[in-house]
Amino acid sequence: MRFIFGILAAAISIYSLIIFLRIIFSWFQGLVSGKPAEIIKKITDPYLDWWRGKLNLRVGIMDFSVIAGIMFLYLLQNIFNKLASAGTVTLGSILAMLLLSVWSVISFIGGFCIVVIILRIIAYLTKRNVYGQFWSAVDSISKPIIYKINRIIFGNKIVNYLLSMVIPAALIAVLLFAGRILINLLAGFLYILPV
Repeated sequence: MRFIFGILAAAISIYSLIIFLRIIFSWFQGLVSGKPAEIIKKITDPYLDWWRGKLNLRVGIMDFSVIAGIMFLYLLQNIFNKLASAGTVTLGSILAMLLLSVWSVISFIGGFCIVVIILRIIAYLTKRNVYGQFWSAVDSISKPIIYKINRIIFGNKIVNYLLSMVIPAALIAVLLFAGRILINLLAGFLYILPV
């Protein structure tokens, strides 16, 4: 039985890699085409479309519902790996793996937000021409984040533009750092539960 769980974990790992390739290919539409790209699209799109249809976690031009699908695969892979190595899985270990999977998605999104805001800060400080397609994408992602965080912190007060970008990036970084410590402690506690 452990052998079967090991094969299932390996299959999920390979499928996750194919999904990752599909995501990378979508960033370079027009440049990546041909039979291999079509096969990858046919293999992954039904799964990804199901998550898009159920969650619809779209922010600007970014679709984060795909991350939920990857997180689910990651959780399944961890469960199958645990079953392959230990032969059993406790409720506490499943809850810990679920918690860590959710946190990895949250920390990825938070880290992504920080990178986008930092790109916006760099563009502002270097006085870049921000009217291109890349900067439009950066703005469509960063502006809602910056606006919401500043609205919570400052209310209706007018704040220096640079400060209005630095504070959200710093706040997200602090929350991610504190959250990581808290989640690791909680996951460690869940792993030792005998249930």
